[in-house]
Amino acid sequence: MTKPILLLPMLASVALLAACTSTTPAAPATTAAAPGATCTYEATADAASKVELPPTSGVPNTGTLAHTLQLNDTKIALTLDQERTPCTVNSFVSLARQGFFDGTSCHRMVDGPGLFVLQCGDPTGTGSGGPGYQFADELTGTETYPAGTLAMANAGPGTNGSQFFIVYADSQLPPNYTVFGHTDEAGIKTLVTLAKDGQDGSYPDGSGKPNHPAVITAVTPG
Repeated sequence: MTKPILLLPMLASVALLAACTSTTPAAPATTAAAPGATCTYEATADAASKVELPPTSGVPNTGTLAHTLQLNDTKIALTLDQERTPCTVNSFVSLARQGFFDGTSCHRMVDGPGLFVLQCGDPTGTGSGGPGYQFADELTGTETYPAGTLAMANAGPGTNGSQFFIVYADSQLPPNYTVFGHTDEAGIKTLVTLAKDGQDGSYPDGSGKPNHPAVITAVTPG
C-alpha cells in the first residue's frame, strides 16, 4: 500500500530544569511512571484537515477496544488491538474522536490477484493526504493479512498517518504493514459485496477508486 513520500520535519523536544534554593541537599525527585505506553508523533506537511496530536503518555496498552465504522448505510464492527499496537490504536481513536474520518471516501480498492483490500483514511480522496503527523510501525515481522485484517497503509518504514486498509479476502503482503485490529464475518461480507462492483483502474498499478462509492459517515466507540 503506497502513497507519495513526504519530507517530514522532526519535532524538537524541550527539557525543563527546576532550580533549588535550599542549603540542604535535596532528595532525588521521584515521579511515578505513568501507566500505559509512551508514543511519539512527528509533524508532517500532509495535513488534509487540522487535528490535535494524539496523547503521547499513559496510552492504553492492554486488551482490545470495540469501534464501529459506518460505511455508507452499513455498520462495520472493528476490534482494535491495544495490547499489540497501542500507538496505532491511540492515533486511530484520536482521529475518530475529532471527526477526521467523517464524510471521507475510501479512495482505493485492490481486487487481486493476491491482494484484496479497501483503503481509506485520506480526506482528500487522492491517496496523498494525512493527519499532519506520522508515527512508527508496530511490527513483529510475522504479520499476515487474512480476510478481516485492519492494517495501516504507509509510504515506507515509520510513515504511518491516517490511511488504513481492510482486507476482504486472504491477501499476500510482506509483513511491513502494522496490523492493529480486525473486522468480523459481517464486515467482510459488506466489503465483498462492495467489491463486486469493481474499481475504475485509475491508479498506475491497476487498482482504483471503487465503482460503488464507499463513504465513511463516522467511526464511533462500541
